[in-house]
Amino acid sequence: MSGAGLELHGITRRFGSFTALDNVSLAVEPGSVHALLGENGAGKTTLMRIAFGMIQPDAGSIAMDGIPRRFSTPADAIAAGIGMVHQQFSLVPAMTVAENVALGGKGRFRSGSVARLIEEIGERTGLVLDPRSLVGDLTNAERQKLEIIRTLAHDASVLILDEPTAVLTPRDTGELFGQLRAFASGGGSVVLITHKLDDALRHADEVTVLRRGQSVMEAATSQLDRATLTAAMLGTAQVSTSPRDTGYSQGPVIAKLNDVRLRRGHGAWGAPLNLEVRGGEILGVAALEGAAAPLLRLLAGRLVPESGKVDIPAHIGFIPENRQDEALIADFSLTQNFVLKGSGKKRGMIRWDEMRDATQEVVRIFDVRVSSVDAAAREMSGGNQQRFVIGRELVDNPPLLVLENPAQGLDVAAAEAVHARMRDARRHGTAVVFYSSDLDELAEVADRVLVAVRSGFVHSPPDRDIVGNLLLGAELGALNG
Repeated sequence: MSGAGLELHGITRRFGSFTALDNVSLAVEPGSVHALLGENGAGKTTLMRIAFGMIQPDAGSIAMDGIPRRFSTPADAIAAGIGMVHQQFSLVPAMTVAENVALGGKGRFRSGSVARLIEEIGERTGLVLDPRSLVGDLTNAERQKLEIIRTLAHDASVLILDEPTAVLTPRDTGELFGQLRAFASGGGSVVLITHKLDDALRHADEVTVLRRGQSVMEAATSQLDRATLTAAMLGTAQVSTSPRDTGYSQGPVIAKLNDVRLRRGHGAWGAPLNLEVRGGEILGVAALEGAAAPLLRLLAGRLVPESGKVDIPAHIGFIPENRQDEALIADFSLTQNFVLKGSGKKRGMIRWDEMRDATQEVVRIFDVRVSSVDAAAREMSGGNQQRFVIGRELVDNPPLLVLENPAQGLDVAAAEAVHARMRDARRHGTAVVFYSSDLDELAEVADRVLVAVRSGFVHSPPDRDIVGNLLLGAELGALNG
């Protein structure tokens, strides 16, 4: 495509015998938002890492504004006007906003000059932050802003974002897309790697779909709908469209909180919390950013209350939101990561043959796609990492399962597989508690919802509008309080 801000043509990349990308082409026009879709492991991030100089292609070419380019390192791509915001934040929490923006630059650090640059970017795009703020005090939404500001500070004309809304609330997501549109309206190009079809259809101008390392669709979003995109992403595979099972049967009380208050520094709610969770039900939790974590960590036995009583079973399955840092050790094999389950409570010698067999059983039952249980966890895609963690926590049928944003960052099929496992656990009598930042997911999966409001928590039916209005009231109260 002549004059495209970024062009990739015939890109092929192999890792050993595995072909991650097979003759893939992509063209992104200046002034546009281009969504890159595909299942987990389809090659989206690999393609953009090639565009950013992090990985070298085995074949194919790259051009910027019609000029052939070769990027041996990310520094080459940055110099050409390409910036990439990765799914995992790469900020220094102990430093200020201005200091993080200055990282990677040249010359002497001058706080006034950096502050003026941040202010100019804010005026142009709406990405506004206080240069003096400590990054450790920022919310996830503000850190996402900072990652983009830092990229724009290096004069990026092409902005690549890998799952940018994975940790954002609906309000923050809408604000982010408004800022990206402002950047594109000024002549910039945006490549949006996402698994959220609605985000692509609502905010992108064009969509490219990858499936198993090949480009299977490129079209204007005005010509597409959700069903067409789903078919392109999954091929002949079908995602379950069965209605939500509302006929669940409650069992005995599995977890109970009586007049619970949290210690200072761990978060707080306005009144002592009383809660019962029964076997055979799925309790969803809706909250503004950060407000759900203390409740879920209490139920998972990871927090001790300041006062009140917490009755929970000794055996609990827990899937944290940040699986890379809290659920897995990336350089450990799958078998070694399996052994980490329940660490701190186990005694005696590890029987590695038994552990390897148990890991293989998890891989088989939960359809974890990996070359071997001896492979490092980092070799798996995000979706397969999530399958493995859920399988590890569910394989011995715990009476209580606690999950933080379990489908975050997953494609349509992988998310449906996670939801199916949650429902299976419920049918076996497990009490399931999960937080989600996606109101549609709560409405689809939960039997009832606990919503964090200013005064504490209130119960709600799994209705998106009701839950959304309760959260909106909490947000307005936080702004005015």
